[in-house]
Amino acid sequence: MRVLMLHNFYQQPGGEDESFAAEADVLERHGHAVSRLTLHNDAIAGMSHLEAGLRTVWNPAGYRAVADRIREFRPDVMHAQNTFPLLSPAVVHAARRAGVPVVMSVRNYRLFCVGATFFRDGKPCEDCLGRALPLPGVRHGCYRGSTLGSASVALMLAAHRALGTWTRHVDVFVALSEFTRAKCVESGLPAGRVVSKPNFLKSDPGVGDGRGGYALFVGRLAKEKGLGTLLEAWRRVGWLMPLKVVGDGPMDHLLADAPPGVEWLARRTPAETLELMRGARVLVFPSEWYETFGRVAIEAFACGTPVIAARIGAVAELVEDGRTGLTFTPGDAEDLADKVRHMQADAAAYARLRRNARAEYERHYTAERNHRLLTAIYDRALAARGRVAMPAAAV
Repeated sequence: MRVLMLHNFYQQPGGEDESFAAEADVLERHGHAVSRLTLHNDAIAGMSHLEAGLRTVWNPAGYRAVADRIREFRPDVMHAQNTFPLLSPAVVHAARRAGVPVVMSVRNYRLFCVGATFFRDGKPCEDCLGRALPLPGVRHGCYRGSTLGSASVALMLAAHRALGTWTRHVDVFVALSEFTRAKCVESGLPAGRVVSKPNFLKSDPGVGDGRGGYALFVGRLAKEKGLGTLLEAWRRVGWLMPLKVVGDGPMDHLLADAPPGVEWLARRTPAETLELMRGARVLVFPSEWYETFGRVAIEAFACGTPVIAARIGAVAELVEDGRTGLTFTPGDAEDLADKVRHMQADAAAYARLRRNARAEYERHYTAERNHRLLTAIYDRALAARGRVAMPAAAV
């Protein structure tokens, strides 16, 4: 199969970039031909606000780049990972005009929410869900606190809803969880064209022993990630279980006055982070927004490390209370602290959690399983156009 894969890199690297790389790599390892077409948001620095806003709605350069690559590469299918803001939804129309089936990943809530997170003023917000014109997001400046920037995003959403870009021209949407799939359908996307497929790890990091005895947080240091709740819980837990924090972000100043037992390690390489996971007694995932997935949770599972997670969004699907970890009420520091204490109390139950976590990774999140799921999605997109792809061995 020949796959044209598109991705717009953000200025700050993140999980979406890793997922793009993993899916392209696993396809190539199985004999498929992959052509990567990427842009980077660093290019915005040389643009005026007006130019950047217009390109968010429709970028002629993105359209031409896709049209040219389709002529050169002749893909069976085009897979759009992230098109915001510089590729723009124009790329969907370029593929449609060329007769190439379109698959689009839903890795955030950008198609339904100006801020892409369904999170505002410290709590989940769905004010724009299902609206043809998402004016609340503009009024609240949900895109980077900017009214002008939010208006550009809102115009992009309204224009492409009117054009039918999402409802008529995308053959399959790939949500990362059943929770995200439900939000896609609730927003108005055709239910029959939205499938659920999780993220995965392109290589097995190996099982750790958890003998470091510490809890681990890995993520952006921001309100929606539950950093405040995490630190408040550790004010109650104290030295019962030391906490290591990996990451940076707008709330990193809170670590300057961290409770006893909390160590801030800032940003670490992926290899260093996995090594920390192998040694951790537990990974803590305290997010307070609707995560679309939770890559760090499956990394922990692969290492045999249980997860304490907030019961919200897709994370509530990933972590089964009492089997692969423990769950707590989002934003409830005392509930989180109680789960940390519980994780220390029963050695036999903890050993079962470690075995179950690893088994969960092996059952659902390996590269081999994801390759099968991904190619089945491509076959589905091709079938929607009455076409069949060339077998990988013949590429």
